[in-house]
Amino acid sequence: MLTVALCTLRTRWVTFTGSFVALALGVALLAVTGRALAASLDSPERAPERFAAAPVVVRGQDTLRVPTPSGDRTAEQARVRPVPAAVVARLERLGTVVEDRSFPVRVRGGGGPGGLVGHPWSSAAFAPYRLDAGRAPRAADEVVVTGGWAAPGERVRTDRGTLRVVGTVPGLGFEDAVFFTDARAADLAPLSVQLAVDAEASAVRDAVRDAVREAVRDGVPDGAGVRVLTGAERRYADADPHRDEEALTALNALFGTAGGVSAFVSVFVVSSTFAFAVAQRRREFGLLRTAGATPGQLRRTVLAEAAVVGVLASGTGCVLGAYAAPPLTRRVVGEGLAPAWFTLGDHTWPYHLAFWTGLLVALCGAAAASWRAGRTGPVEALREAAADAGATTRGRWLSGLALLLTALVTLVLALASDPGDLLHRKTYVTRPMLLITATALLAPVVVRPLTRLLTRLPARLPGATGLLVRENAATGVRRTAALAAPVLVTVALTGSLLGAVATLDGAKAAETRARTTAAFVAAAPSDAGFDPATLDRLRAVPGARISPSAAGEVYVLEDGVALVRSEARAVGDPGALAATSRLPVAEGRVADLDDRSIIVNEEWREHTVGRSVRIWLGDGTERVLRIAAVMDTGTGDNGVYVTAANAAGAPVDRVDVALADGADPDAVAAGLRAAVAPSGGWVSSGHAWADAASPGSEGATRAGLLLVLGIALLYTGISVVNTVLMAAPARAREQAVLRLAGATDGQVLRVVAAESLTVVAVGTVLGLAVAGLDLAGMWAALALLSVPAPPVMPWAAAGTVAGVCAVLAATASVVPAAMALRRHAG
Repeated sequence: MLTVALCTLRTRWVTFTGSFVALALGVALLAVTGRALAASLDSPERAPERFAAAPVVVRGQDTLRVPTPSGDRTAEQARVRPVPAAVVARLERLGTVVEDRSFPVRVRGGGGPGGLVGHPWSSAAFAPYRLDAGRAPRAADEVVVTGGWAAPGERVRTDRGTLRVVGTVPGLGFEDAVFFTDARAADLAPLSVQLAVDAEASAVRDAVRDAVREAVRDGVPDGAGVRVLTGAERRYADADPHRDEEALTALNALFGTAGGVSAFVSVFVVSSTFAFAVAQRRREFGLLRTAGATPGQLRRTVLAEAAVVGVLASGTGCVLGAYAAPPLTRRVVGEGLAPAWFTLGDHTWPYHLAFWTGLLVALCGAAAASWRAGRTGPVEALREAAADAGATTRGRWLSGLALLLTALVTLVLALASDPGDLLHRKTYVTRPMLLITATALLAPVVVRPLTRLLTRLPARLPGATGLLVRENAATGVRRTAALAAPVLVTVALTGSLLGAVATLDGAKAAETRARTTAAFVAAAPSDAGFDPATLDRLRAVPGARISPSAAGEVYVLEDGVALVRSEARAVGDPGALAATSRLPVAEGRVADLDDRSIIVNEEWREHTVGRSVRIWLGDGTERVLRIAAVMDTGTGDNGVYVTAANAAGAPVDRVDVALADGADPDAVAAGLRAAVAPSGGWVSSGHAWADAASPGSEGATRAGLLLVLGIALLYTGISVVNTVLMAAPARAREQAVLRLAGATDGQVLRVVAAESLTVVAVGTVLGLAVAGLDLAGMWAALALLSVPAPPVMPWAAAGTVAGVCAVLAATASVVPAAMALRRHAG
């Protein structure tokens, strides 16, 4: 059988070219993603940055610990507590203690870099920063800056006043810093959450432990969570120490999704190719059966062909992956999807995994075709009919219906139990695959009636072209289904994935607009928020009723085991909140919110009005609050609402403004802008703010979806061209008959092109049907979550994909036909 398989591959190499290329590319992508995943698992720990030269760093409580019967549950606090004064006093006995402070600095007029951060000068030595020009700051208005954006002697206007640059230090790459005197930094940022200690680490730990014990004995357990950081742990004192972990998690999701889709589409292409190849070789298999070959030998022949193709393609794919991995990694790093230090290691297991996966995909793709080949009878050697009879076997019927039923039942169950799950990326990426597979299996059933429907009007036009196109496409069911299948996959994925993202973005934007009834919104320019003076100026604006609020977090222990973090909005005046917003309240009243209550959403385990719930604030402070109102779950961005007393010190970052009766909107807007101008804030209308604040898809999510769709489109092109080229030799006789019947070369080529376009249209319609059903499920989920947002079909993207498929199919069918006609004429 192996000899027969090798001879078949040699003589029918065009038939297997598409499978070879698809498998090779799939294995290459799996090798690349495997190397990337392996590198992320062995990624080095980020070295300390701001405190690389500090012997010891003492940091206030930054981790919430909640004891449960099954052990402590921990979560990173949103706000770090300051180091207690008793601890600082003990540490000062050991050596020099430098209190660290960080606060945003904004240069007015756009003259400096964005994201400037202020620090006390004493902390510069721990990075270490070294002066390369000028001197250290001595007065309150003197600063030292990093980089070359300002030179000694220059004056810079900032939101911290007009500053005189007296020195510069070389930038270290992780921040743009402005160093003030220690006294001025303490005035600008009174709160210090960490400090550097010039002492032995063991002595520091003993001092912290003794101070904490003494505080607990005195009934003041504020220092229980103080951390002593040494060595690599000093990186936790840097800003956003977990950014590498988050980037690598997003990278793993990106490559994991791409690898999964690649494997799925590879199986699809291979199975479609082998199924069509077996259908074309009915007479060949019939002759082998007449010569004495058993059904098992025919099945082994097809599997042997698949194995040879799989081995060759997998080996080629591993070589391609080795060459493609480095430039792809550089591109990923350049796009900011991975940390700057990210590099590939020398792992070899990804190549083994990719190779054997490619071979398994080839065998799985050919399994069904081999079974069909084994059922070929000797009488097929006499078959001359071009029409396909019994194109859909009982197994294909059962498999297609089972998958379709599974997709529909799981959708109904999800809508009934947890509709929010349908909005998660993992769900809306994987769910369409069930529908795509089911539709592809059942495609031969609907191809003939759908083809006749699409060609009903052209078939009635004068001339025989429309009639020939209809009958050819409807008669060659297997050929039509094989060519329409890859188009179906790509159009369905394009419509489902891009449509899901667009639908979710629209739903979240609609939620934000519905919640915002404020006439104007004033937003702070940085995380520092508005200072009390700015809030006083805003309150003094005639005709304006303001509702200041701060962004925060709360934590709740659900089912006694899960510590869940929720975004919170802390408001100063619940009455003003009701006047400037329209919360999606399902039960209770917003006006009932006070310092001893909370507004939650239906996603919380406990969401009954009047019940009490134990929560922890952003700084770890425990509270027991009464539920004043319950909001609809929505898309998951509703969060919770508390009063400013439970904000855990979070600064006011937003002020919603309602107009008093008879107030002039233009005058109020001018007054608001004048009030926030000294702080650098900005004022916009409520509608403009809602549009700008609507959460959109992250860049990594869009990049991942585009990568997935690019892979699918590439495979579609390969499969379309390969299927058309496989069918070309068998179609040459039909075209010759048309020529003998009096058709010109141009008419024959028009029939060929029109038939290819019709088949692409069939695949497009099926793909849009799958995408429509998938988006309908998401729309139903949003409706159940009280978010009336319509589904969004990405018509432009789906049309572009269908157009590319049409061009490829028409070109791949017309060129061989033209060459065959030329040979016949010669």
